[in-house]
This record gives sequence, structure tokens and C-alpha cells, in this order.
Amino acid sequence: MPQHRRRECVKIHCVAPKQLCRSACKRTLSGEPSGAKPVRNRTRLAASCRNDGSRHDDDNRVEENAPSLPELLELLKQKRNGLPSSSGPGAVHLVGTGPGDPGLLTMRAVQLMQRADVVMYDRLVSDDILDLISPNAFMVYVGKRSGYHHQTQDQINDLIAGFAKCGSTVLRLKGGDPNMFGRGGEEMEYLRERGIKVHIVPGITAAAGIGAELGIPLTCRGYANSATFLTGHLRADGEDPLAEISARADERTTMIIYMGLATLPALVAKLCEQNPSGPSLPASLPAVAVMRGTTPEERCVFAPLGKLPAAVLEAGLKSPTLVIIGHVVSLSHLYPGHDQVAVYDDSYSPQGDVLPAGVLNDEALEAAAKWGG
Repeated sequence: MPQHRRRECVKIHCVAPKQLCRSACKRTLSGEPSGAKPVRNRTRLAASCRNDGSRHDDDNRVEENAPSLPELLELLKQKRNGLPSSSGPGAVHLVGTGPGDPGLLTMRAVQLMQRADVVMYDRLVSDDILDLISPNAFMVYVGKRSGYHHQTQDQINDLIAGFAKCGSTVLRLKGGDPNMFGRGGEEMEYLRERGIKVHIVPGITAAAGIGAELGIPLTCRGYANSATFLTGHLRADGEDPLAEISARADERTTMIIYMGLATLPALVAKLCEQNPSGPSLPASLPAVAVMRGTTPEERCVFAPLGKLPAAVLEAGLKSPTLVIIGHVVSLSHLYPGHDQVAVYDDSYSPQGDVLPAGVLNDEALEAAAKWGG
């Protein structure tokens, strides 16, 4: 993968090509000088994450002696010179961070990232976004990966509730939108049953963010009159997502599949299978698979549906990868043409070359911090 050029810039006001804003955005929003790399002490519950806070590919190892909630509370107490004094539990904010580009964060998300006592995050939250969090926050990694859950959802729920009960303001960061296959509803229900106030801050879901970047409208008259959002993730309860997806096959509907990389070959075979008793899709239908869309690590593969699994394998795509299937894919400025395959790295091509004036400057950050009290 080619190196991505990063320019040095203290503030961005008007003209900011996407590749520039990805590097400069985090420095401007965090109020740090150009070139400065903040040092974060992130409490990690998984041995697969190095102490310096960066990621690496070996997510298979699991921390045998992950800190317990009492141990984490003691660490929080040491960091803050005592736990927050409160007559009741603190509030929990379930915040969507969008597909990965920090320029797509909401102002409300940035405000909470600057104020929270405890920030819990997973591997879908990009490093550029993590660098915008206040250095005073107590950061806890609760990442999960298909087949390698470092914590179960029940354990994560207990951690969130435990931090809130001690009076802390807890920020649960999630990639995309909390309520789009993000288990936000489950966490909200669990916390409300225990008398903990929950606020949800929406984020741009991956389908919307990636579709916009690639020039793919999810619906378009004459191409698709509806869109279906599905997950290809195999479920522990034995339900077969492939059967559900294939039952919804419709050439006039854009099909968006989250977490479908591992099941992609079987999924495509089932979608294209000629089944007299059910719907099927033509193998020539335009499709695209996008890894880490809107980030510098982005890689996308355009191909006819029937050729997509082999093209994705050859291109080396890894999770998280989003799949979009439908005639609308052919509207992308990157679409290679009928029956053609194309692979792009960091494929963003600025469609206007500018960000709105002032979005990423210090004044905007100050306004965000004051907004909402």
C-alpha cells in the first residue's frame, strides 16, 4: 500500500483537501501544535494492543488476567485523585464516531470527548478520532473482533454501569452509528433498567459515509427505489444470516452488508444461485467492498457480484469491510465499467476540495465545548 502524504498545518479554515484534513484535523481540534503527537495512557483489556496505544494485526491473543472492575475503579481513582463525588450515578453517552474520518464527527461528539471522565472504545474507532479525546480522560479498550471477543457484551455492560455508578460521566464510543448494528439498544436497555441515565449521540453510519465518499447514492430513481441494511455476521444463536439476506434479494434494492467479509463467498453464491422458489441476483450486478472507508487505510474493490469474492481475496481486504450491491454502484466516478474489476487505495477524490469555513479551527472547538452547557 502506498505511503500517504501528510502536510503540516496548524489550522484549517477553507481550502482543505481530504488527505490534508485527515492529518491536520486531529491536531487542530485537540489544540496541539503542528506535528505534536499526544501521549495517551490507555487502559487496555486485551494483550493484543500494545501499551503505546497503537494497533497491530495479532488480535488473536486474549489477556488472561484482564483487570476487574474494582481494579479499574482503583486505577481511575489514582488518575483523578479520588473518584467523582456524586449523589447518584453519572450519565452514560453512547456516541457514534462515524466511519473513521474525524471530519465527519458531530460537534456534540467532540464536546463529549473533551469532557468525559471515562471513555470506552473499540477497534472500529480510528486512531485519528482517539487523538481528539481529552488527555485527562480515563480510556478503556473493550474491543471485539469476529471470533475473538476480548470481553463479552455482558462484561462490557457491567463495566459501563460500574463506572457510571461511581459518579463518572462515561462515554461509550462506537464506530458508525450506535443503533446501526452497534448494540446501542442493548446497552441502553441494560443501563436504564439499573437507573442510569443514557444519552445517544448519532453518528454517520458506514453505508452513508462510504457511499457519499465513493459517489454511490444508496437510492436513486431508475436504479434503486429502496435500500436494505443487513449484517453478514454469523450469530452464536444458530440463526443463518445468509438465508435472511438471500430472501431479500431484489435487483431494484440496494443491498448494504455490514460485517460480511468472512461469509462473502457463501453469501454471493447464495445470492446468485438460480432458485425457482426464491429471488436471485445476476452475477453481473455491480458491487463494491470497502475496507476502513474514509480513513487513510481505505481500500476498495469494485467488481461484478459474481467476481467480488475472488477480487476481495486477491486484494487482501480485512475487517471491517462494508459491501454494497446494486445498480447504484455503477454511478460511482470510480466504477471501472461493466464486468471489470478495479482496486483502489485511499480512493477519495475531493468533490469540491473544501470543507466549510471554520469547521476545524480552534473557535469551533471552543464553541463545541460550551454548547449544551
